[in-house]
Amino acid sequence: MFLGSFVGIFSNGVGVNYGRIANNLPSPSQVPNLLKPLNINRVKVYDSDPKVLQAFAGTGIELIVGLGNEYLQRMSDPQQAQTWIQENIQPYLSQTKITCVNVGNEVLGADDGETTSYGTYLLPAMKSMYAALVNVGLNKQVCVTTAHSLKILASSSPPSQGVFREDMVEYIKPILDFHTQVNSPFFINAYPYFAYKSDPNNVQLEYTLFESNEGTVDPNTNLKYDNMLYAQIDAVYSAIKALGHTDVEVKISETGWPSKGDENEAGATVENARTYNRNLMQRMQQGQGTPARPSQAIDIYIFALFNENMKSGSTSERNFGLYYPNGTLVYDLGVQSYAFPRMDYSSSHKNAISVFILFHLGLWILLIA
Repeated sequence: MFLGSFVGIFSNGVGVNYGRIANNLPSPSQVPNLLKPLNINRVKVYDSDPKVLQAFAGTGIELIVGLGNEYLQRMSDPQQAQTWIQENIQPYLSQTKITCVNVGNEVLGADDGETTSYGTYLLPAMKSMYAALVNVGLNKQVCVTTAHSLKILASSSPPSQGVFREDMVEYIKPILDFHTQVNSPFFINAYPYFAYKSDPNNVQLEYTLFESNEGTVDPNTNLKYDNMLYAQIDAVYSAIKALGHTDVEVKISETGWPSKGDENEAGATVENARTYNRNLMQRMQQGQGTPARPSQAIDIYIFALFNENMKSGSTSERNFGLYYPNGTLVYDLGVQSYAFPRMDYSSSHKNAISVFILFHLGLWILLIA
């Protein structure tokens, strides 16, 4: 039985993922300055580095703190979870606006056996973290969730027929029950880029980039989709509904487009990356909703703030950033960029613009990267 629930600290809009798998990034203290010209006041990080938490003190920027997959087994122990909250969250809250703890990243549906090794610990760790927040009276200020890959879906075409993989249901159903009990969001990482990369001959580029196209119609609902991201979001909502839940909100914890890739990575160009992120941010400003939920604003976190030169894998993995490490934009987003150092992000920005995002979702080809 959960005592109380998260009351909704989130403001709807656009945020950014601040990854740091690199050896050439600016110091965390310089990062808030980069968010101001983008009108971004929400950041998601992948750990709880004190230097990062301190860097956002007094800025009013909302921060989602991450807990790595390698900690899940340990944090299933309520006492260790309590210690973690008291050391990594509680001391910073007076100055840093921490709104959520993201427990694990893409634990379920992984191809490398992580579902088997980490999946059994995911929900227990989430419950322990939440109980630890309750114990210190922070459960209505800081929520608990986890970010999923679209690989947890078995079907996404059309969106109204979205369902989770059968082997994932035993994990996801109780997680959804948890979200309902504590009123926390369901995080999903959604990348139309990977669908296009996997099948560029059959996936229309314009449909993935929010550009003009003829779109597609869901035959079951007669809803028209003019872009893939919105179709992906509604497919997740359908999958959640199929498990008996209509009371869990979906938020996009990662989405983006790489500006560079290997020869076999179709579409990974500066032009496409600029088009995807500019069009997405413009739609947020327009206050759109998905075809199935037209009046509900959606939260997204763009991936990523920086190009990260030490990420493994293909070239595209190191080129999702909006910024180069020197603080200049990788491509024009319609804002001014400037070099370091400069830091005047004061507490007067605590009420910075919370851009309402709504995506107009599209395409059945939910190729899950």
